[in-house]
Amino acid sequence: MTTRADAPALAARAASVGASPVREILALTARPEVISFAGGLPAPELFDAEGLRAAYDRVLTERPQQALQYTITEGDPALRAAVAARLTARGLATGPEELLVTTGSQQAIGLLATTLLEPGDTVLVEDPSYLAALQCFGLAGARVLAVPTDEDGVDPAALAELVRAERPKLLYLVPNFQNPTGRTMPAERRRAVAEVAAREGLWLVEDDPYGELRYSGEPQPWLAGLPAAADRTVLVGSFSKVLAPGLRLGWLRAPEALRRACVIAKQAGDLHTSTVDQAAAARYLADRDLDAHLAKVTAAYRERRDALLAGLPEALPAGSAWNRPDGGMFVWARLPEGLDATELLRTAVEHDVAYVPGTPFFAGPGDPATMRLSFVTHTPEEIREGLRRLAVALKI
Repeated sequence: MTTRADAPALAARAASVGASPVREILALTARPEVISFAGGLPAPELFDAEGLRAAYDRVLTERPQQALQYTITEGDPALRAAVAARLTARGLATGPEELLVTTGSQQAIGLLATTLLEPGDTVLVEDPSYLAALQCFGLAGARVLAVPTDEDGVDPAALAELVRAERPKLLYLVPNFQNPTGRTMPAERRRAVAEVAAREGLWLVEDDPYGELRYSGEPQPWLAGLPAAADRTVLVGSFSKVLAPGLRLGWLRAPEALRRACVIAKQAGDLHTSTVDQAAAARYLADRDLDAHLAKVTAAYRERRDALLAGLPEALPAGSAWNRPDGGMFVWARLPEGLDATELLRTAVEHDVAYVPGTPFFAGPGDPATMRLSFVTHTPEEIREGLRRLAVALKI
């Protein structure tokens, strides 16, 4: 009889990074009767399914051989040209050759982790930060440290001190309508961060999945467009929030040497992003008015944001606090001292309503009283009903 040895163990990185609590909460609240403020899920009824279907039909009718074939790693030239044109129109002069199309912006973050980080390297993030980015950096074996923040984002003085003490490779930021807090970094703060990066030697990753979902206030300058940071900023973007997340289309804009390294890493990962999806997205952008579609989406999301904000005083316990984001998908709330949002979630789910506790978004010690509330998935009427249920669940 042959002796059977155990299979080799998983890599340390696989064992050390946990599953996303947000994804697990989504599974827990998949019942249709649950009104969930948990996931950052775009409203499905606002997808332009007709326009996307027409784009796919046209691509598969006019050039099926090309659309169904392998393509270059850098991405569909027409799609890169369309993205470059949109960025230029939004104030960041960009050529198609500066872009790499990725399988969602999440892959872009993963490529940057692969090409920039050695195990043990230090990464700085906002406090709190985007959970999936924390997973990415953790899987790369990085040491992730949080930069102290306030309502305007990272504190430049604290950032400079951390950079000098820890010599990190990069700082990861979501400057517009941040996930999870919804806050936006003002222009003066952006310039101060760019100057720290230039003075101390630091890559900046500017993740902008929500920037076109603005409901109030004025656009702020790109970090990638500031002279101090132009040679060290990677801009990451996505079609998930403006077209549909199921397309899994994103992109990164990076200085040439880093972009080329990301191309090679992508070749090793998946060769290229789906040819037919890229071609259909390029066709959609050529045939349809994305700005008109976004105007419809942002009008609906503004109404939903306002419905959530109007109902929070009655839904949350006395002494709670929350912000008023100018765009994006999320409101960040804090319960009174002594309450634990994670412990209270089970009771909320029993009342067919859900949210995301804030603790998992912190790279360091979390704040158990915090929670993230997404307002985009449900109608104002559903939001009001969800808040009624939440008020009953949190009645303390």
